[in-house]
Amino acid sequence: FDYSGSQAIKALQEENIQTVLINPNIATVQTSRGLADKVYFLPLVPEYVEQVIRAERPGGVLLTFGGQTALNCGVELQRAGVFEKYGVRILG
Repeated sequence: FDYSGSQAIKALQEENIQTVLINPNIATVQTSRGLADKVYFLPLVPEYVEQVIRAERPGGVLLTFGGQTALNCGVELQRAGVFEKYGVRILG
C-alpha cells in the first residue's frame, strides 16, 4: 500500500488538493520530502488521528491507502462520531 498511497497523493496534488499524511513509518515512499503537503509521524490510533483532524480540518480521508491499521482506526473513528463531528467524508 506504500506505492498505491504515494500514487494517490500525486493524483490528488495534480488536482490541486492539499494532502495531509499520517504515517508512523519514516522509511516509506509516502513520507518522502515534498510528496505530501504535510506529514505527521504519528501512530495510527484514534486519539492521534483525531488531533490531526481537529488541527487540519480535512474535507475527506482515504483510509484504504493505509492498510488494515488505517481501516481499523477509521472504523473506530466512525463509531466514535469523529468524522461526523468534524464534517469529514470517507472517500475510500
